[in-house]
Amino acid sequence: MDHFFRRKRVGLLKPLLSLSLVFASFLMIHKLKVAEKDAVGLKHVRDTPWCSPECFTYKKRIVKNSLGSSDLPVLSNTVDPQRVSNKTPTSWDAQVLNCSEDASVRTQDWFKRLDPRFHQFVLHRHCRYFPMLIDHPEKCARGEAHILMVVKSVIEQHDRREAVRKSWGKEHTVDGKKIKTLFLLGSPTTGKDTKNLQKLIEYEDRIYGDILQWDFMDTFFNLTLKEVNFLKWFDIYCSDVQFIFKGDDDVFVNTQNLVKLIDFKVEDRKEANLFVGDTISKANPIRNRQSKYYIPRELYDKPYPPYVGGGGFLMSSKLARRLFVVSEDLELYPIDDVFLGMCLQKLELVPEMHPGFRTFGITRRKVSSMNSEPCFYKNLIVVHKLSPQELLRMWNVVHSEGLVCSRKVSI
Repeated sequence: MDHFFRRKRVGLLKPLLSLSLVFASFLMIHKLKVAEKDAVGLKHVRDTPWCSPECFTYKKRIVKNSLGSSDLPVLSNTVDPQRVSNKTPTSWDAQVLNCSEDASVRTQDWFKRLDPRFHQFVLHRHCRYFPMLIDHPEKCARGEAHILMVVKSVIEQHDRREAVRKSWGKEHTVDGKKIKTLFLLGSPTTGKDTKNLQKLIEYEDRIYGDILQWDFMDTFFNLTLKEVNFLKWFDIYCSDVQFIFKGDDDVFVNTQNLVKLIDFKVEDRKEANLFVGDTISKANPIRNRQSKYYIPRELYDKPYPPYVGGGGFLMSSKLARRLFVVSEDLELYPIDDVFLGMCLQKLELVPEMHPGFRTFGITRRKVSSMNSEPCFYKNLIVVHKLSPQELLRMWNVVHSEGLVCSRKVSI
């Protein structure tokens, strides 16, 4: 293992959809209530008290945290949304949502040729920081967290978050290094039962206290907003955290191996600019209009800089702060993985390729039995992607004393 550490339908459709959502909501509430009972003992060891249910009432542009406090400073409408200050604020300062489109873009020839799917993104990409709906600055308080596990998720994926909490996202200590977990969410997208979904996520957060939520719609193009808003949040609150693992909610993470990798980098004094994962080099924008990752030439017409697959990567806190600074001077890009590569390029850094990060699976042949072989998971760091059931099963097997993997023996 050591070698790794180097159109709208009418009729019955709408009522049926509503009934389905109600049924799903009841199921989720039932699961959350069970989890709440399981977490009774956990509440006694939390460093901060739980607030009453009214603390989590959904109010736009008001920040709620585990203490039930609300921060209400209002920014002037004349403040440049790109850079509020050269000095790091002491609390989240984006409290007013004032994001009108940049009308000047509509007059430009390249915009008129641009695929309409990208219009709203381009017209609003000057809007960078958004009010917080749920906040937990205490996660980084008193220098307790050494590694922060940061997980991208959406409200409906409660089952994925549950699986992460019961496996690699469980807050614990590994070799003296305390690990804490946060889930990054936006708000429900248009057309969904926004109010009920929001209440569900607030109820979930009352139980676990591990969600950061911003007031922008949770869409694919807005994943970059998650990136820059988290970098700013981290810069404000997490001065003592040493490392950040950032990944999706459908990955397997071997936390023991992750910590060993960190130890190797610290021992070799290579942690300051650490940014390691499944690096993709010499890639070009995808021009296939059917692809999720399609980018028109009008938006970007040159090769991508090296970047890591967003399924999971590790970076140092020092580099995260530098990335935050340079990110403020770059236009937002609709693919978050590539955007971070652009930020690294601005710093004249290249992400490190590591064979322990498999963000396309152990092998790209999805039907291969290798993708379900626990001994591979035991010796890797990150594997993407698994269903919640697969993740829990693999986690339990990998950590079973009965698992015997072959070893190389020198004679």
